[in-house]
Amino acid sequence: MKASEPKTKEEFGKYYDLRWRILRKPWNQPRGSEKDELEGQGIHVMVTQGSKVIGAGRGHLNTADEAQIRYMAVDDGFQGRGIGSMILKRLEEKLKQRGANHIVLNARESAVDFYKRHGYKAAGRAHTLFGSIPHLKMRKNLR
Repeated sequence: MKASEPKTKEEFGKYYDLRWRILRKPWNQPRGSEKDELEGQGIHVMVTQGSKVIGAGRGHLNTADEAQIRYMAVDDGFQGRGIGSMILKRLEEKLKQRGANHIVLNARESAVDFYKRHGYKAAGRAHTLFGSIPHLKMRKNLR
């Protein structure tokens, strides 16, 4: 397994496909809903095994010192193997290099403990995605 940034059209295709399959398809959301208007400004990280993308995540700057992580996903068959940790660490490093002093994110309730293990602290309730997936705001200081 290795973490890298997607570069080719084919790599981005596999990266976005994983995001859609894990984060949108189970809730009957259309293809394209796994992207937003900030894709071009984002730092994209994927983990691959051979040519298969098994993990994905994106970070971007909200302000000069605040970054946000979104679209973290790990293939169902590979969860619990440190892939999410690899993605998160890489994104944190890249965002810190871009000047971020802290990171915010909205975690699904099922992922809150994962983020807490990585130093994130709960900062209140966030939205409920698709009317059925409650999220918690979380924050981590980098400096």
